[in-house]
Amino acid sequence: MFLRRIVAVCPHSRRMFNSSGSHDYASAIQELNKEMESVFGEPPPDGLASSGDNNHVYEEPRLSSQKFGKSSFELTHTGNSGEAQMVDVSPKESSKRTAIANCKVILGERVFDLVMANQMAKGDVLTVAKIAGITAAKQTSNLIPLCHNISLTHVQVDLRLNHEDFSVIIEGEAASTGKTGVEMEAMTAVSVAGLTVYDMCKAASKDIVITDIRLKHKSGGKSGDWSWGQ
Repeated sequence: MFLRRIVAVCPHSRRMFNSSGSHDYASAIQELNKEMESVFGEPPPDGLASSGDNNHVYEEPRLSSQKFGKSSFELTHTGNSGEAQMVDVSPKESSKRTAIANCKVILGERVFDLVMANQMAKGDVLTVAKIAGITAAKQTSNLIPLCHNISLTHVQVDLRLNHEDFSVIIEGEAASTGKTGVEMEAMTAVSVAGLTVYDMCKAASKDIVITDIRLKHKSGGKSGDWSWGQ
């Protein structure tokens, strides 16, 4: 509203801001300030350019051309324009790589007792889940689109019953010698093993919870060793 009043009382001042780039904007602002003071009886608010301060020069708004430096951590599965891409690992050096992942399946006391007694209708829950986890690790690239199809040298899946919270603790390990890590293989192994436990036990309860799927440790490659919580 304030600017509309300015335009109404100072119509010719529009021309000062529509002129060519060579126009002296500081001088134009000073002249406008004087006109505003004569009309309203007081100088313009501090938010407008002061007639005594030539540093407040009008500037056309423009998009920032600032370029941000690259972070040391980048999403490697996205291209320059954000599209999904598979990482080219050919320049990397081969090294021995290992990864260990964990998962927990909370059964509840009644189902836990059935599993421990091997009385589930579908059979031996822990053995079937173990085989499922190993099989899944070898199929990781078929399940997760941008994972590389790598040659695994070792896969191990262990399941143990935890009496404290009536759960199954699952640990999976994968190993390979190559140009990319095996973290996804280890995590896929424990995830599918957990799903298999659920499938084997779902007839007895629908309250089973699969939780705490996480990478516990990895070694090898450019980033070296890493462990959860360290």
